[in-house]
Amino acid sequence: MTSLPTSAAALLEALQNSVVIFDGAMGTELYRNHIFTNCCFDELNLSRPDLVEKIHRSYLEAGAEVLTTNTIGANTFFLQKFGFSDKMEGINRAGVKIAQKSVSDFHAASEKNAKKQIFIAGSVGPVGVDGENHLPDDEIVSILANQIRALWDAGADFILFETQTTLRSLKLSVRAIAALAKEGKNVPFILSFRPRETDVKETPVPLHDLARDFLALLDEKAYPRPFAWGINCGLGPDEMLVPVEKCVGLLDAPLVVQPEAGRPRKVEVRSISMTSPEFFTEYAKRYISVGVRGVGGCCGIGPEHILEMARSVKPLANARLKELEFGALSPSAEEFPPKPLAERSELGRKLAEKQWVTSVELVPPRGFDLEPTVEKCRALREFGVDCINIPDGPRASCKISPLVTADRIQRGANIETILHFCSRDKNLIGMQSELLGCAACGINNILFITGDPPKLGDYPDATGVFDTDSVGLTRIQQRMNRGVDFGGKPLPKPTAAVMGVGLDPTALDRQREVDRFFRKVEAGAEFAITQPVFAPEILLEILEQVKSCNIPIIAGIWPLASYRNAFFMKTEVPGVVVPDSIMERMERHETKEAQLAEGILIAREAIEQIRSHVAGIQVSAPFGNIDIVKRVLS
Repeated sequence: MTSLPTSAAALLEALQNSVVIFDGAMGTELYRNHIFTNCCFDELNLSRPDLVEKIHRSYLEAGAEVLTTNTIGANTFFLQKFGFSDKMEGINRAGVKIAQKSVSDFHAASEKNAKKQIFIAGSVGPVGVDGENHLPDDEIVSILANQIRALWDAGADFILFETQTTLRSLKLSVRAIAALAKEGKNVPFILSFRPRETDVKETPVPLHDLARDFLALLDEKAYPRPFAWGINCGLGPDEMLVPVEKCVGLLDAPLVVQPEAGRPRKVEVRSISMTSPEFFTEYAKRYISVGVRGVGGCCGIGPEHILEMARSVKPLANARLKELEFGALSPSAEEFPPKPLAERSELGRKLAEKQWVTSVELVPPRGFDLEPTVEKCRALREFGVDCINIPDGPRASCKISPLVTADRIQRGANIETILHFCSRDKNLIGMQSELLGCAACGINNILFITGDPPKLGDYPDATGVFDTDSVGLTRIQQRMNRGVDFGGKPLPKPTAAVMGVGLDPTALDRQREVDRFFRKVEAGAEFAITQPVFAPEILLEILEQVKSCNIPIIAGIWPLASYRNAFFMKTEVPGVVVPDSIMERMERHETKEAQLAEGILIAREAIEQIRSHVAGIQVSAPFGNIDIVKRVLS
């Protein structure tokens, strides 16, 4: 690849070092503004620039860092159908100028906006529907080159070839770039494939095969190479996962993913469009977890989706991509060997002595009356449970302080807790203060998690801090256990935390999850708790992969309370996979009582299958019902 122009080089750097937010659909928004399909949407750059600018501005205000020009069909082949082929150059130039004005006005609106770098993608679609027509190759190359020239000369930062579905259309796109190179125009570009339903079903010619064939063609013909790749349109956020997973490791540059809204899903007698902003955001998180570096939307994805996604994904992704830089030890600081694991807590002793551990997860209440929770914990202690897990704002909801909850339980029920501690809500100073508070209260069992972005919860205007992630939190606690804080200053006394982390057996990118787990152990993790396990064989597979870490692993168990509960877990809870076989077992029972009994049986079967492979279990109490827990453990 030749050296990139300055703006494209800056975008490539952003894709390599962070996650970049692309915009959503243009056509959908034009239609929502009463522009109907008998109009030429691209020509609106000349006749309704105010409307196009309004849509660009809505995406910028939502958090988009890349604006895509309203020019996907602005080539002479499509424009001639509306009698506008003679206006091709003017339409494309206007498309860039409108985007530039939108960015200029956005920057002028506030000092904060002025600091944000925005890139303009010149949108170029295939010549013909799905790139299929009977024009000669050379004529198509000429048509594409003319449009690209107009966009580039007008000031687009790069060209985005969208919705490419055939090897022919891909080849002709790069030939057009090569033709412009002969004119001395070094035009950077992204090639974006359009998957089809066949990519989910694996037949015929799945997207990863098309990508592989095209990469081979690039190598063979020495064609210009894109500085990034894309996958857009064709499939909804959930369906898009299959081609994304298969392509992300195959492609040789950063990958940008822009799904469409997708088809409604059948839910009993209703068809429901599942692509809410939260649904879209959850899948954006999953794309990033498998290595995607740019996320936006296509047909049906609007500013409301981009807003939710950008606010949620950006800080979370950045936390995972940056490494903590610890302060050097001050002259008065000295690191001490940590207290032996068995001496830090009763849980630590059981783990060190390889005794079976039974834990129950109870969510803190919404109010401040903790007595019912403490009473449940007393009953669980008498039943023989070893400790109580206290989640930290699960699904970014507002509950009473988990630290206060843990303290009251330990004092009022005389049973140890495992406090979930996430990096979402506090900066590095606040997190250390909280960890010292744990030490002061004798809360010594801590499970470090990164946490859900607030935008996935009940408070859409809340912001996530994410100064670090679970790996960084573990490193901070390990240092405090040695008597030194994050900045290298001595503590009056070392803390004595037993450090736990999460492990997700159902992670989309299994290798990445395993690699992160090894990093957590290297950072100081001493035990792990898994996401709820509904398919024991999946847990056993990942246990085999991480066995060399040699730390005890506690398996998460969720007794399904009903078919509805199972359906919610399957479709709405991040990181939880409920196999179809489990859904079928739950669905065949008509009464809630029978469904609950089946859910408890499934949980007991899972425990039996994994018992010899794990150090213990964490049983969640659905809706705080500890009687269900007792039936699972009996």
